[in-house]
Amino acid sequence: MESVLSECVQNSLVHFMHHNAIFMCERLCAEFPSETNMQLLARCYLQNQQAYAAYHVLKGTSMPQSRYLFALSCFQMGLLTEAETALCPPNEPAAEVPNGAAGHYLLGLIYRYTDRRNSSIQHFNQALLLDPLLWAAFEELCILGAAEGAAAVFGEASLLCIQKQHLYQGNQSQNLQASTDDQNVASRNIVSEDISPRQSKHTHSNKLREISGNYNGAAAIQNLGGASTSMSFYNTPSPMASQLSGVVPPPVCRNFQQNGANASVAGADNSPRSTVNSTIQAPRRKFVDEGKLRKISGRLFSDSGPRRNSRLTGESTGNTNSNVSAASGNGTIHSSKYYGSSKLSSMTLRSMTSRRAQSTENYGEGVRNDISDDSRLNITVSHPSGDARPLEQEGIETSASGVNVSSTSILSGASEILALFRILGEGYRLSCLYRCQDALDVFNKLPHKHYHTGWVLSQIGRAYFEMVDYLEADHAFGLARLASPYSLEGMDVYSTVLFHLKEDMKLSYLAQELVITDRLAPQSWCAMGNCYSLQKDHETALKNFQRAVQLNPRFAYGHTLCGHEYVALEDFDNAIKSYQSALRVDGRHYNAWYGLGMIYLRQEKFEFSEHHFRMALGINPHSSVIMSYLGTALHALKKNEEALEVMELAIVADKKNPLPMYQKANILVSMESFDAALEVLEELKEHAPRECSVYALMGRIYKRRNMYDKAMLHFGVALDLKPSATDVATIKAVIEKLHVPDELEDEL
Repeated sequence: MESVLSECVQNSLVHFMHHNAIFMCERLCAEFPSETNMQLLARCYLQNQQAYAAYHVLKGTSMPQSRYLFALSCFQMGLLTEAETALCPPNEPAAEVPNGAAGHYLLGLIYRYTDRRNSSIQHFNQALLLDPLLWAAFEELCILGAAEGAAAVFGEASLLCIQKQHLYQGNQSQNLQASTDDQNVASRNIVSEDISPRQSKHTHSNKLREISGNYNGAAAIQNLGGASTSMSFYNTPSPMASQLSGVVPPPVCRNFQQNGANASVAGADNSPRSTVNSTIQAPRRKFVDEGKLRKISGRLFSDSGPRRNSRLTGESTGNTNSNVSAASGNGTIHSSKYYGSSKLSSMTLRSMTSRRAQSTENYGEGVRNDISDDSRLNITVSHPSGDARPLEQEGIETSASGVNVSSTSILSGASEILALFRILGEGYRLSCLYRCQDALDVFNKLPHKHYHTGWVLSQIGRAYFEMVDYLEADHAFGLARLASPYSLEGMDVYSTVLFHLKEDMKLSYLAQELVITDRLAPQSWCAMGNCYSLQKDHETALKNFQRAVQLNPRFAYGHTLCGHEYVALEDFDNAIKSYQSALRVDGRHYNAWYGLGMIYLRQEKFEFSEHHFRMALGINPHSSVIMSYLGTALHALKKNEEALEVMELAIVADKKNPLPMYQKANILVSMESFDAALEVLEELKEHAPRECSVYALMGRIYKRRNMYDKAMLHFGVALDLKPSATDVATIKAVIEKLHVPDELEDEL
């Protein structure tokens, strides 16, 4: 009965019939209340998004796999302290982390969200040492800004690690096959000696029942049955069966495939047992390490997208600055370069030779050969008993040669995967360090088939977004939507790109499409919030951003968007709280540091403002916008020389950004360097010819130099450019007092 229920549960899980799996597994636990069966029930609950149920089922359990599943449940419920205690029991300081690389990865996430960066980095690195192909751990290191170069992480050492793991498991597989053969031969000899066919049938069935009971699982059915049944693929993955029954489970290869990922949990982290699985176990390994944890990392960590860094330029400390910053924000100053052919379109002409050289098709062939070779380990014999041994000997030779072929194909495939990871990893690492042009250059080395995937195109869109190249970012994200219309990767950033381009129709369409695709994804509500924010409906936008944060409290991007909307509503206290919430989730989220700096700048708390801008610049040292506002804060603190140096760096970082040039001119005016200021403003007119604040400042300079005709001319041009109502009133007041030099500066 237990074996039938176990197989039914596994079959239901494989076919995503979670409700049926839960019901059958509850019957299993009621009839056979073992901790192994409780683990299976917890798995059912976790796959059905019922972490709270898995939490109560596993509370108080002690087996390593139970501790891991319990910690996973706690993590999903936000009980990080309990999750840490489950993985690292305080009364067992020497206890190893269960589940090897997956356990260290989960512990790294726990440390990250409890603000223990160094411990988090340590466990992510340990996870990569145990499993060099655990990409999620490398991603987390990149987000923390602590990843080594991809060439070092996915280099020869990783290939040697995979080779050692495979050789170890190859030997284990051969020993397993030899044990299986001995049991098969012994069972046939017993059945064939002086027993009639009818007696043999009854004796055989009796032994099945007896051994099935002893092993506490369904695996024994296949071992003595001679022919494997189709249900045996779904045997209970009981990593602790030997602990419960005291009997070694029957070494049946097909059952071993299903149980492989958890087979070494009893000695959870004994390298290489804790992380190494046989060739047959590879598919199961992927399911356990990535399938469950990807629920975490996929939902929890898609967040950290760049903030509205062009909206960064949309804030100002004075009336005359607002229009200049708005020019940078709406993207019009970049429009002249985008009407030619797209840079992304030209990338498709890259050499097909290099693509073929980096193709991963051979890896797929290696996996198929591996499965084919290993399937021969389960040879079923329907011949008379006299022919059994020659056939089995032949099977052993075949399986032995199969392991050798599999080893070659696995190493070849692993080498190709590592080569691919070196490109993807280095591009992602550089992107997280905001070395965007370098990241784009690395991504261009990818084979065509990988370059034109949703994830890569989204990363390219993010890079262009950080470079304030919104038209190219729009094009890249558009290609990502075509490649993966079902994916939400980077769509929050895409909505911000459309916000800056003022593409209200495209933004509205995107928001509706995302909500239809997944109403429970924070990216969908970010797009909806940006749509309302573009229409100046900040209260509704704020509600949408709050919904995004409610769906995923660890979504730093959503917290920062809430902060921006609070600033638009001039609710600075709540804005500060939102930015601080974003920093608690991700300390390297530079947009939140920038947001705090802007608030303190508007409140004239210039020391605080300088500190927060420096923190933001330390994370993203290539942002011209952050440099500009840091220079503004330094100027307010009367540190004019240092402010000029920062403005020069900002101009070099992005020559298309008018803000640092305007602020540099302001600083020069305050230092009474009028000629230098006019020279800067004349150059600025070439980049932003319709900015009224530029002409207003030039009029002010000419007034200070008693050149009233030129001053009046520039004030008139500024009024003709249709400034805001506040700027109009200010300029008119200056014109009225044109011959009162002492009051002109105060008014402007």
